[in-house]
Amino acid sequence: MASLVSAERISKSFGTRILLDDVSLGLSDSDVIGVVGRNGDGKTTLLSILTGRLEPDAGTVTRASGVSIGFLEQTDDASSGATVRDVIVGGEPDHVWAANPVTRAIVEHLLAEVPLDARVGDLSGGERRRVSLVAVMLAGHDLIVLDEPTNHLDVEAVSWLAAHLNEQQRTGTAMLIVSHDRWFLDAVCTRVWEVHDTRVDAYDGGYAAYVLARAERGRQAAASEARRQNLARKELAWLRRGPPARTSKPRFRIDAANALIADVPEPRDSMALRRFAVTRLGKDVLDLEHVDVTLPDGRVLLRDLTWSIGPGDRIGIVGVNGSGKSTLLRLLAHEQRPTHGRVKQGKTLRLRHLSQAVVELDDDERVLDSVNRLRRQTKLATGEDASASQLLEEFGFTGDRLVTRIGELSGGERRRLQFLRLLMHEPNVLLLDEPTNDLDIDTLTVVEDYLDTWPGTLVVVSHDRYFLERVCDAVYALLGDGSCVLLPGGIDAYLDHRRALAEAARQAARVAPTASQGPGTAAAQRQAKKDLARLESQLHRLGERIEKVHREMAAAASDYGRLAALQGTLTGLEDERDELELAWLEAAEALEG
Repeated sequence: MASLVSAERISKSFGTRILLDDVSLGLSDSDVIGVVGRNGDGKTTLLSILTGRLEPDAGTVTRASGVSIGFLEQTDDASSGATVRDVIVGGEPDHVWAANPVTRAIVEHLLAEVPLDARVGDLSGGERRRVSLVAVMLAGHDLIVLDEPTNHLDVEAVSWLAAHLNEQQRTGTAMLIVSHDRWFLDAVCTRVWEVHDTRVDAYDGGYAAYVLARAERGRQAAASEARRQNLARKELAWLRRGPPARTSKPRFRIDAANALIADVPEPRDSMALRRFAVTRLGKDVLDLEHVDVTLPDGRVLLRDLTWSIGPGDRIGIVGVNGSGKSTLLRLLAHEQRPTHGRVKQGKTLRLRHLSQAVVELDDDERVLDSVNRLRRQTKLATGEDASASQLLEEFGFTGDRLVTRIGELSGGERRRLQFLRLLMHEPNVLLLDEPTNDLDIDTLTVVEDYLDTWPGTLVVVSHDRYFLERVCDAVYALLGDGSCVLLPGGIDAYLDHRRALAEAARQAARVAPTASQGPGTAAAQRQAKKDLARLESQLHRLGERIEKVHREMAAAASDYGRLAALQGTLTGLEDERDELELAWLEAAEALEG
């Protein structure tokens, strides 16, 4: 395998904070590496150094000559005046770019609802994010670096993206992926890098293999620590038993005791969620009666929905983007009125809604002040009171982070603060809209542990399959036709349903032209001639690309890694040629008929 990027003893710090120290690593073609770690530990910094966007303070980074790197950043340019078409396919008309089945599949699955002639600056944040993702994937890079690629994607799009990246990996494309979506990491990654405590630890296998290896390493470390502590206790007991005069005589024994405790590493920041008090729920929680929601453009999100949510229900909601998931949560929270019908709330309800936006946070306010302003003290489930500063420390806001301006926090820290503020109201009903966005995996695990035993009613909208399966007992789907249905088979049942709908639509598209116009009509003849000309041109260009690959394979006869990658590319091109030839035959038959 050919090396693409390697780093030798790199270090990087910002001010007095060291993020990376003496780190050495590398990746080759076909490597798909998941990068995990807590928010702020240096994942994005590591990616920026490896791709040349940031220079290390020490060490060297070597990139293969001519290697092409595509980088999907967490932030997108909201001021761009270019159109979506300009960004993703260089302005090519539909009949040109859509002739490539790979390009067509990417656009259809990730930009189905986005007009290609719309200005990028006019799109929503989620739409801009998907445009940037498509642009990186269509550019033909040797190395694709993706920073949180699943943000703003529904479960169906995440599943498709995982399958597509697996195909890309088989053609030799290397990938570096930062993501909190554990299902996605497990589906696509061949290795995992964990960034923590200025180091990067490498693990073979996907996310599940990483978790097992990390747990085993922790078990071994705990056993070693137990042995060390036992020796320390023996040494200290010996020193205590002896008279004071003896402690100066065998000085080497004191030195030995100090040596035993000198190698104790600094504890990693931990986050624990206190058990907040919860007001007891009555029999009635939330009831929707014959609810309709119609948008101003006439699109129906919900139609005649009758649904009763009881005490202790734990419900996950999935659906394609734009199907009305966030709207449903706003209805339940009484933040939006239905077009028809009504939403009833129980008398003992204490409801809190975690939205996708963090608009309730003032960027100029300090972290501690924002919580003190809300409530200086709250009651825990144990009956004890806890101050705002105590709770903030348990949520990972320690030291100078307590007085940091909210505008200077990372996305994950802002999300964590938002969650704390919500819990301080002691709710018994939680409505969570994409709660996993911007949270690192360690924090996600802690939140899941908290929600596991939380006694209230929970309604969650999320694309994170691990999270939904962990905290929810039932999954409902908004199918885009105004209905909300229970999925006894969970998310797998939803994906099967979506695949069946897509296949039915493709079958209908094949039948429709035959039914609407016969092959002998003048219109059909003209269309068949156009199709033949277009397909012949595409076949010619594809033949030139295949010839080029053959020449490259001849030149790289001794480079087995390069040959394998080129063979994968050749196989993809030949498959594409077969599809075009089949389409050409169909068009020729239509012309003759």
